[in-house]
Amino acid sequence: MKNTLNGVIAALVTPMTIEEEVDLDKLAGVVDYLITQGVRGLAPLGSTGEYYALTAGERQAVVKTTLEATADRVPVLVGANGGSTREVVRYARDAESQGAQGVLLAAPYYSLPTADELFEHFRVVNEAIGIPIMLYNYPGRTGVDMTPELIERLAELENVRYVKESTGDVTRVNQILRRSGDKLRVFCGCDTLALESMRLGAVGWVGGVVNVLPKEHVQLFELACEKKDMAAAQQLSDRLLPLLSMMENEGKYTQFVKAGCALVGRPIGPPRRPLLPPSSEEIVRLRQKLYDLRIATASALDT
Repeated sequence: MKNTLNGVIAALVTPMTIEEEVDLDKLAGVVDYLITQGVRGLAPLGSTGEYYALTAGERQAVVKTTLEATADRVPVLVGANGGSTREVVRYARDAESQGAQGVLLAAPYYSLPTADELFEHFRVVNEAIGIPIMLYNYPGRTGVDMTPELIERLAELENVRYVKESTGDVTRVNQILRRSGDKLRVFCGCDTLALESMRLGAVGWVGGVVNVLPKEHVQLFELACEKKDMAAAQQLSDRLLPLLSMMENEGKYTQFVKAGCALVGRPIGPPRRPLLPPSSEEIVRLRQKLYDLRIATASALDT
Protein backbone atom coordinates (compact mmCIF):
# COMPACT_ATOMS: atom_id res chain seq x y z
CA MET A 1 0.00 0.00 0.00
CA LYS A 2 3.03 2.31 0.13
CA ASN A 3 2.19 5.61 -1.54
CA THR A 4 -0.80 4.10 -3.30
CA LEU A 5 -3.72 5.41 -1.23
CA ASN A 6 -5.89 8.13 -2.69
CA GLY A 7 -9.50 9.24 -2.81
CA VAL A 8 -12.10 9.42 -0.08
CA ILE A 9 -11.43 7.54 3.15
CA ALA A 10 -14.27 7.35 5.64
CA ALA A 11 -13.40 8.20 9.24
CA LEU A 12 -15.70 5.45 10.36
CA VAL A 13 -18.35 5.97 13.03
CA THR A 14 -18.83 3.44 15.81
CA PRO A 15 -22.55 2.60 15.93
CA MET A 16 -24.10 2.31 19.39
CA THR A 17 -27.31 0.89 20.80
CA ILE A 18 -29.62 3.18 22.75
CA GLU A 19 -27.84 1.88 25.87
CA GLU A 20 -24.52 3.10 24.38
CA GLU A 21 -23.19 -0.39 23.72
CA VAL A 22 -21.15 -0.96 20.56
CA ASP A 23 -23.40 -2.32 17.80
CA LEU A 24 -21.15 -4.57 15.71
CA ASP A 25 -23.91 -5.78 13.41
CA LYS A 26 -24.78 -2.24 12.46
CA LEU A 27 -21.08 -1.44 12.02
CA ALA A 28 -20.78 -4.22 9.45
CA GLY A 29 -23.71 -2.71 7.57
CA VAL A 30 -22.16 0.76 7.59
CA VAL A 31 -18.89 -0.65 6.23
CA ASP A 32 -20.64 -2.41 3.36
CA TYR A 33 -22.74 0.64 2.50
CA LEU A 34 -19.76 3.00 2.39
CA ILE A 35 -17.80 0.68 0.13
CA THR A 36 -20.71 0.35 -2.29
CA GLN A 37 -20.85 4.16 -2.43
CA GLY A 38 -17.28 4.35 -3.71
CA VAL A 39 -15.05 5.16 -0.74
CA ARG A 40 -11.49 3.99 -1.27
CA GLY A 41 -10.61 3.28 2.33
CA LEU A 42 -11.91 3.06 5.88
CA ALA A 43 -10.38 4.47 9.06
CA PRO A 44 -12.06 3.02 12.16
CA LEU A 45 -11.23 4.22 15.67
CA GLY A 46 -10.43 7.83 14.86
CA SER A 47 -11.98 10.76 16.69
CA THR A 48 -15.26 10.28 14.76
CA GLY A 49 -15.13 6.64 15.85
CA GLU A 50 -14.96 7.65 19.54
CA TYR A 51 -11.88 5.50 20.18
CA TYR A 52 -11.18 7.40 23.41
CA ALA A 53 -14.49 6.19 24.87
CA LEU A 54 -14.00 2.49 24.03
CA THR A 55 -12.37 -0.26 26.04
CA ALA A 56 -9.44 -2.21 24.63
CA GLY A 57 -11.75 -5.15 23.99
CA GLU A 58 -14.28 -2.97 22.18
CA ARG A 59 -11.55 -1.48 20.03
CA GLN A 60 -10.34 -4.93 19.05
CA ALA A 61 -13.90 -5.99 18.20
CA VAL A 62 -14.42 -2.90 16.03
CA VAL A 63 -11.25 -3.67 14.08
CA LYS A 64 -12.21 -7.33 13.63
CA THR A 65 -15.73 -6.48 12.45
CA THR A 66 -14.50 -3.76 10.09
CA LEU A 67 -11.92 -6.02 8.47
CA GLU A 68 -14.34 -8.92 8.10
CA ALA A 69 -17.03 -6.72 6.59
CA THR A 70 -14.53 -5.03 4.27
CA ALA A 71 -13.33 -8.41 2.95
CA ASP A 72 -10.26 -6.85 1.31
CA ARG A 73 -12.34 -4.60 -0.95
CA VAL A 74 -10.62 -1.41 0.28
CA PRO A 75 -7.70 -0.71 2.62
CA VAL A 76 -8.41 -0.30 6.33
CA LEU A 77 -6.26 2.12 8.36
CA VAL A 78 -6.91 1.59 12.05
CA GLY A 79 -6.68 4.39 14.56
CA ALA A 80 -4.19 3.07 17.11
CA ASN A 81 -3.99 6.07 19.37
CA GLY A 82 -3.35 6.26 23.09
CA GLY A 83 -1.74 8.33 25.78
CA SER A 84 1.62 6.53 25.86
CA THR A 85 4.04 5.11 23.31
CA ARG A 86 3.72 1.69 24.88
CA GLU A 87 -0.05 1.76 24.49
CA VAL A 88 0.12 2.94 20.87
CA VAL A 89 2.60 0.18 20.01
CA ARG A 90 0.24 -2.39 21.49
CA TYR A 91 -2.75 -1.12 19.52
CA ALA A 92 -0.74 -0.78 16.31
CA ARG A 93 0.65 -4.31 16.57
CA ASP A 94 -2.82 -5.65 17.26
CA ALA A 95 -4.18 -3.86 14.18
CA GLU A 96 -1.41 -5.32 12.05
CA SER A 97 -1.94 -8.82 13.44
CA GLN A 98 -5.65 -8.61 12.61
CA GLY A 99 -4.86 -7.71 9.00
CA ALA A 100 -5.10 -3.92 8.84
CA GLN A 101 -3.34 -2.32 5.88
CA GLY A 102 -2.15 0.68 7.89
CA VAL A 103 -2.57 2.72 11.06
CA LEU A 104 -3.74 6.29 11.62
CA LEU A 105 -1.69 7.95 14.37
CA ALA A 106 -2.18 11.31 16.05
CA ALA A 107 0.13 12.73 18.68
CA PRO A 108 -0.35 11.18 22.13
CA TYR A 109 -2.94 13.21 23.97
CA TYR A 110 -2.69 15.20 27.21
CA SER A 111 1.08 14.88 27.76
CA LEU A 112 1.95 17.58 25.17
CA PRO A 113 5.21 16.03 23.94
CA THR A 114 7.89 18.21 22.35
CA ALA A 115 8.96 17.80 18.73
CA ASP A 116 11.92 15.62 19.75
CA GLU A 117 9.70 13.53 21.99
CA LEU A 118 7.17 13.12 19.18
CA PHE A 119 9.89 12.00 16.80
CA GLU A 120 11.07 9.40 19.29
CA HIS A 121 7.49 8.25 19.83
CA PHE A 122 6.89 7.68 16.13
CA ARG A 123 10.33 6.14 15.66
CA VAL A 124 9.50 3.48 18.24
CA VAL A 125 6.08 2.79 16.70
CA ASN A 126 7.59 2.68 13.22
CA GLU A 127 10.09 0.03 14.29
CA ALA A 128 7.40 -2.03 16.01
CA ILE A 129 5.23 -2.59 12.91
CA GLY A 130 5.57 -3.32 9.21
CA ILE A 131 2.54 -1.51 7.78
CA PRO A 132 2.18 2.10 6.59
CA ILE A 133 1.51 4.94 8.99
CA MET A 134 -0.76 7.89 8.24
CA LEU A 135 0.09 10.76 10.57
CA TYR A 136 -2.95 12.60 11.88
CA ASN A 137 -2.12 16.20 12.65
CA TYR A 138 -5.03 17.63 14.62
CA PRO A 139 -3.70 20.08 17.24
CA GLY A 140 -7.25 21.20 18.01
CA ARG A 141 -7.78 17.80 19.63
CA THR A 142 -4.30 16.75 20.76
CA GLY A 143 -2.88 20.13 21.80
CA VAL A 144 0.28 19.38 19.80
CA ASP A 145 1.09 20.60 16.28
CA MET A 146 3.12 18.36 14.00
CA THR A 147 4.76 21.15 12.01
CA PRO A 148 5.93 20.73 8.41
CA GLU A 149 9.48 20.67 9.78
CA LEU A 150 8.66 17.76 12.08
CA ILE A 151 6.73 15.94 9.36
CA GLU A 152 9.79 16.26 7.12
CA ARG A 153 11.80 14.44 9.80
CA LEU A 154 9.11 11.83 10.32
CA ALA A 155 8.91 11.14 6.58
CA GLU A 156 12.40 9.64 6.83
CA LEU A 157 10.92 6.77 8.86
CA GLU A 158 10.22 3.78 6.64
CA ASN A 159 6.52 3.35 7.35
CA VAL A 160 5.46 7.01 7.53
CA ARG A 161 3.86 7.49 4.12
CA TYR A 162 0.77 9.67 4.58
CA VAL A 163 -0.47 12.59 6.62
CA LYS A 164 -4.02 13.65 7.40
CA GLU A 165 -3.67 17.42 7.67
CA SER A 166 -6.31 18.82 10.02
CA THR A 167 -4.93 22.12 11.28
CA GLY A 168 -7.35 24.22 9.22
CA ASP A 169 -4.40 25.98 7.56
CA VAL A 170 -4.61 25.05 3.89
CA THR A 171 -1.10 26.39 3.23
CA ARG A 172 0.21 23.39 5.16
CA VAL A 173 -0.46 21.22 2.11
CA ASN A 174 2.08 23.17 0.06
CA GLN A 175 4.55 23.33 2.90
CA ILE A 176 4.46 19.60 3.55
CA LEU A 177 4.70 18.66 -0.11
CA ARG A 178 7.57 21.07 -0.67
CA ARG A 179 9.52 19.47 2.16
CA SER A 180 8.43 15.84 1.91
CA GLY A 181 6.40 15.39 -1.26
CA ASP A 182 8.56 12.63 -2.70
CA LYS A 183 8.21 10.60 0.50
CA LEU A 184 4.57 10.97 1.55
CA ARG A 185 1.10 11.93 0.38
CA VAL A 186 -1.16 14.50 1.97
CA PHE A 187 -4.85 13.91 2.70
CA CYS A 188 -7.24 16.69 3.64
CA GLY A 189 -8.61 16.33 7.16
CA CYS A 190 -10.53 19.62 7.23
CA ASP A 191 -13.86 19.23 5.46
CA THR A 192 -14.41 22.90 4.64
CA LEU A 193 -11.00 23.05 2.93
CA ALA A 194 -11.26 19.84 0.92
CA LEU A 195 -11.38 21.35 -2.55
CA GLU A 196 -8.69 23.93 -1.78
CA SER A 197 -6.46 21.17 -0.38
CA MET A 198 -6.90 19.03 -3.48
CA ARG A 199 -6.09 22.01 -5.67
CA LEU A 200 -2.81 22.32 -3.80
CA GLY A 201 -1.86 18.68 -4.15
CA ALA A 202 -3.77 16.64 -1.57
CA VAL A 203 -4.54 13.22 -3.05
CA GLY A 204 -7.63 12.54 -0.99
CA TRP A 205 -9.93 13.36 1.87
CA VAL A 206 -10.35 11.62 5.22
CA GLY A 207 -13.61 12.75 6.79
CA GLY A 208 -16.36 11.82 9.18
CA VAL A 209 -19.22 13.41 7.24
CA VAL A 210 -18.48 10.73 4.64
CA ASN A 211 -20.66 8.50 6.83
CA VAL A 212 -23.59 10.81 6.06
CA LEU A 213 -22.91 11.76 2.42
CA PRO A 214 -20.45 9.27 0.92
CA LYS A 215 -21.63 9.67 -2.66
CA GLU A 216 -21.17 13.45 -2.61
CA HIS A 217 -17.68 13.19 -1.11
CA VAL A 218 -16.64 10.70 -3.76
CA GLN A 219 -18.10 12.87 -6.50
CA LEU A 220 -16.18 15.93 -5.32
CA PHE A 221 -12.91 14.01 -5.27
CA GLU A 222 -13.48 12.56 -8.71
CA LEU A 223 -14.39 15.93 -10.21
CA ALA A 224 -11.37 17.67 -8.73
CA CYS A 225 -8.66 15.03 -8.96
CA GLU A 226 -9.62 12.69 -11.78
CA LYS A 227 -11.88 14.52 -14.21
CA LYS A 228 -10.11 17.84 -13.52
CA ASP A 229 -13.45 19.62 -13.86
CA MET A 230 -12.76 22.35 -11.36
CA ALA A 231 -15.82 24.40 -12.27
CA ALA A 232 -18.16 21.51 -11.45
CA ALA A 233 -16.09 20.66 -8.37
CA GLN A 234 -16.42 24.24 -7.14
CA GLN A 235 -20.19 24.17 -7.63
CA LEU A 236 -20.52 20.97 -5.62
CA SER A 237 -18.17 22.27 -2.93
CA ASP A 238 -20.21 25.45 -2.62
CA ARG A 239 -23.40 23.41 -2.22
CA LEU A 240 -21.87 21.24 0.50
CA LEU A 241 -20.17 24.06 2.39
CA PRO A 242 -23.10 25.17 4.62
CA LEU A 243 -23.56 21.63 5.91
CA LEU A 244 -19.84 20.97 6.28
CA SER A 245 -19.35 24.27 8.08
CA MET A 246 -22.03 23.44 10.62
CA MET A 247 -20.58 19.98 11.16
CA GLU A 248 -17.02 21.19 11.54
CA ASN A 249 -17.25 24.55 13.26
CA GLU A 250 -19.71 24.14 16.12
CA GLY A 251 -17.76 21.78 18.35
CA LYS A 252 -20.09 18.80 17.91
CA TYR A 253 -18.60 16.93 14.97
CA THR A 254 -19.23 13.36 16.11
CA GLN A 255 -22.66 14.24 17.50
CA PHE A 256 -23.70 15.87 14.23
CA VAL A 257 -22.33 12.99 12.14
CA LYS A 258 -24.39 10.47 14.08
CA ALA A 259 -27.48 12.67 13.93
CA GLY A 260 -26.94 13.22 10.21
CA CYS A 261 -26.82 9.48 9.58
CA ALA A 262 -30.20 9.14 11.28
CA LEU A 263 -31.69 12.01 9.29
CA VAL A 264 -30.78 10.41 5.97
CA GLY A 265 -32.37 7.13 7.02
CA ARG A 266 -29.37 5.23 8.35
CA PRO A 267 -29.60 5.51 12.15
CA ILE A 268 -26.49 4.40 14.05
CA GLY A 269 -27.42 5.34 17.60
CA PRO A 270 -26.17 8.03 19.96
CA PRO A 271 -22.63 9.02 20.85
CA ARG A 272 -21.23 7.58 24.05
CA ARG A 273 -21.18 9.92 27.01
CA PRO A 274 -19.76 12.38 27.87
CA LEU A 275 -20.99 13.35 24.39
CA LEU A 276 -24.74 13.86 24.10
CA PRO A 277 -27.04 13.92 21.07
CA PRO A 278 -27.61 17.36 19.49
CA SER A 279 -30.39 19.54 20.81
CA SER A 280 -33.77 19.80 19.11
CA GLU A 281 -32.81 23.21 17.71
CA GLU A 282 -29.58 21.79 16.28
CA ILE A 283 -31.43 18.89 14.71
CA VAL A 284 -33.80 21.34 13.02
CA ARG A 285 -30.88 23.27 11.54
CA LEU A 286 -29.09 20.09 10.47
CA ARG A 287 -32.29 18.77 8.88
CA GLN A 288 -32.72 22.01 6.95
CA LYS A 289 -29.20 21.92 5.58
CA LEU A 290 -29.69 18.37 4.38
CA TYR A 291 -33.03 19.32 2.88
CA ASP A 292 -31.40 22.25 1.06
CA LEU A 293 -29.04 19.72 -0.53
CA ARG A 294 -32.02 17.54 -1.48
CA ILE A 295 -30.21 14.67 0.20
CA ALA A 296 -32.65 13.40 2.80
CA THR A 297 -36.04 12.06 1.80
CA ALA A 298 -39.21 13.59 3.20
CA SER A 299 -39.91 10.48 5.25
CA ALA A 300 -36.43 10.52 6.72
CA LEU A 301 -36.75 14.17 7.60
CA ASP A 302 -40.01 13.58 9.41
CA THR A 303 -38.54 11.03 11.80
